[in-house]
Amino acid sequence: MVLKTFGWSFAVTALGLVAAVFYGGWTAFGIVAILSVLEISLSFDNAVVNAGILKKMSAFWQKIFLTIGVLIAVFGMRLVFPVVIVAVSAQMGPIEAVDLALTDKDRYEQLVTDAHPSIAAFGGMFLLMIFLDFIFEDRDIKWLAWLERPLAKLGKIDMLSVCVALIVLLITSMTFATHAHLHDGSADKAETVLLSGVAGLITYMIVGGLSGFFEDRLEEEEEREHEAEEAAERAGKPRPAIVLAGKAAFFMFLYLEVLDASFSFDGVIGAFAITNDIVLMAIGLGIGAMYVRSLTVYLVRQGTLDDYVYLEHGAHYAIGALAVILLVTIQYQISEIITGMIGVVLIAWSFWSSVRRNRALAAAGGEAGSDEKTEVSSGV
Repeated sequence: MVLKTFGWSFAVTALGLVAAVFYGGWTAFGIVAILSVLEISLSFDNAVVNAGILKKMSAFWQKIFLTIGVLIAVFGMRLVFPVVIVAVSAQMGPIEAVDLALTDKDRYEQLVTDAHPSIAAFGGMFLLMIFLDFIFEDRDIKWLAWLERPLAKLGKIDMLSVCVALIVLLITSMTFATHAHLHDGSADKAETVLLSGVAGLITYMIVGGLSGFFEDRLEEEEEREHEAEEAAERAGKPRPAIVLAGKAAFFMFLYLEVLDASFSFDGVIGAFAITNDIVLMAIGLGIGAMYVRSLTVYLVRQGTLDDYVYLEHGAHYAIGALAVILLVTIQYQISEIITGMIGVVLIAWSFWSSVRRNRALAAAGGEAGSDEKTEVSSGV
């Protein structure tokens, strides 16, 4: 089971590490290995959230996610996105940006460093919105019930997550403006932070709109499917083929790719702290992306999310922590080890809470995940 699910990831790892040695020796080997671990640790929350969607898809579409989806993630977000960042920040063409990344790495590093405040503001706001929309939604199962119950009540206020995010952005930009004025007498970068944060917020709202559209289409397809099944059953005819593997599954695949792209920001942004070599970045993050996808499929096939119901909560809290860290790094340096460990600790905590919940249900003579005991078992 493990070899079948992670086989391609192992193969890509071997090829990537060999390519790194040929490209830049053992130093490059070490950098690629670190980037791979970084991507996996930062994106474990990605795998958990993706698994919640992928479990509704057929085996065929799971394979599509592992093939075509990987190409989109590796070449789109891990290779093209860093070039786009430099091209936009330096106001140059994409071909010129690629040439700069390959031939003048010192200049490329300087451009990346200069662009970090805008990158962090954009990515931080995007991820913060994902977290806020999660915690302001009322859910049947609650992990930290003492916190999630009042937040769910507040979430009934329209556009609350947007308001909170804008307040956080204003505080961040004003703090940065004060810091910039004290050090160089200029507040231009503060305006850049504000604009980048707003761009991140707008991007999230566009992605949310597309995701909502895909979800609505999926629900419509599922409703038609159930109606057709019921009509066929009443008429004594055989049930029609399941449509979910066709058009509806395609829309779900698109929805999953949109979400997956959004989660890629943290790994790409974090990689800039490790190396400014775009080739090593693409190899390392590409290896990590393969493992994240394999882990997603593994979680689905093992039924892990159904058995450990708080994992999704832990993943979203990790996203919230990462959003805060990105905004803080506009002013201060934070080690990538700390960034990765916070996510791992939160997910491990949510996993252990799920184990304790399952044990409590078993001791009470219940069945883990039963609807009747959801209220009793929700919360820590």
